[in-house]
Amino acid sequence: MRMNDHSAAGPGTVWRPQAKQAALMARFEDEALYGGAAGGGKSDCALAEALRQVQIPHYRALILRKTYPQLSELVDRAQSIYGAAFPAARWNEQKHCWTFPSGAKIAFGAMQHPADRVNYQGRRYDFIDFDELTQFTWEEYSYMFSRCRPSGPGTRCYMRAQANPGGIGHAWVKARFVTPAPPMTTIWETVSFALPDGRTETRRKSRVFVPSTVFDNQILLRNDPDYLTRLASMPEAERRALLCGDWDSFTGQVFTEWRDDPAHYADHVGTHVIAPFRIPEDWAVWCGLDWGYARPFSVGWYAVDHQRRLYRIREYYGCTGVPNEGLRLEPAAVARRIRAIEADDPNLRGRTIHRVGDPAIWASDGTESVGALMERERVFFEKGDHARISGKMQVHHRLAFDGRRGLAKLYVFSTCRHFIRTVPALVYDESDVEDVCSSGEDHVYDELRYVCMKNPVPPPEAPKPAPPAAWDPLG
Repeated sequence: MRMNDHSAAGPGTVWRPQAKQAALMARFEDEALYGGAAGGGKSDCALAEALRQVQIPHYRALILRKTYPQLSELVDRAQSIYGAAFPAARWNEQKHCWTFPSGAKIAFGAMQHPADRVNYQGRRYDFIDFDELTQFTWEEYSYMFSRCRPSGPGTRCYMRAQANPGGIGHAWVKARFVTPAPPMTTIWETVSFALPDGRTETRRKSRVFVPSTVFDNQILLRNDPDYLTRLASMPEAERRALLCGDWDSFTGQVFTEWRDDPAHYADHVGTHVIAPFRIPEDWAVWCGLDWGYARPFSVGWYAVDHQRRLYRIREYYGCTGVPNEGLRLEPAAVARRIRAIEADDPNLRGRTIHRVGDPAIWASDGTESVGALMERERVFFEKGDHARISGKMQVHHRLAFDGRRGLAKLYVFSTCRHFIRTVPALVYDESDVEDVCSSGEDHVYDELRYVCMKNPVPPPEAPKPAPPAAWDPLG
């Protein structure tokens, strides 16, 4: 492709990929995520990749951002690249679409709300790119699988995305691309479906994570050496995310106190995740419930020690394996499973368990409530305190480490993978900046709040300032 910064390109070349961009563009996988930090040249790579098949007349590509205003920088950059590389190509402002001399088209679209998916119903795109994927939900992203199909013979159909850590989709993006395998390693997914004749066919689908940081964009560092300084001077969470591509720390993260350090799973210092252990018989045990049907339900069991520390020792999470998709189980079935877990788990068997649940389970529209249906199975919950801000502050109090020993007031067994996956990824609500965004996978967090409000703790003590040094006139 003869198209980068003119200082890095030869005569007549508009853009040329740098090494990490070229590594992404050489990948064969059906899906690929590029980025993880700021300044890695993500947007240029998306625009260039979309050009790969524009010589084919029926080729159609789509580049998506969350809102149309967010597209403005991409559109401006496309004018520089597309207009220079293809002087005969034409931009239609109303349709947000480039048409190339062959007849191929690259459209720029938005999907501000999940319902906006229907705007793409019936359309087909050989190439789809999500810019800033963590701003999208799994439902929005996965719906576009159905739109990625050939517009005619001879095209390759695939998807690409760019992202920094953070945003409403942080948890599912991390779980899909970052944690399953080391970077640059193909992740294979097996899918099965029934054929009209009754046979079952199995196929494989591939995806990969290609990390990039500002250090991979030498052109940017040459043109603006101070950009690195600005990233390094940001607050710790933002610096770790945008400079280092740290997926455990990001802008908008609610619980920035969270730490998962396997080196301290045994001594509990400076980590919230710990190795499981046998709970002493004289510790109290609580069970929290956040109900869900189409969305996941979450049941968590917590032990309370004599210093009022909470330990999440077991969980039962009603998810299909698809992010934020519930099992659609009847309340009685969930209640029976709760009883079975409590009868089987050595840390729960034979104990008195105090249960607290989502107040909504007692709501009724004329039929028996969820709470009443569970009580039929001898599983009883008292109503939880739904005060969101007070509950959030209780979680903050418990996640804080004391300044002397580095111990917290909330620990999570390493076997509680849904807590570890979802709670650290929670972000703030855009309209209520003091509260957690409830559009994400917040079900574990909600049942945690109910248990915390039944076991409140004071805020951590501020470290005492050192006494002023005595004045020494000879000093």
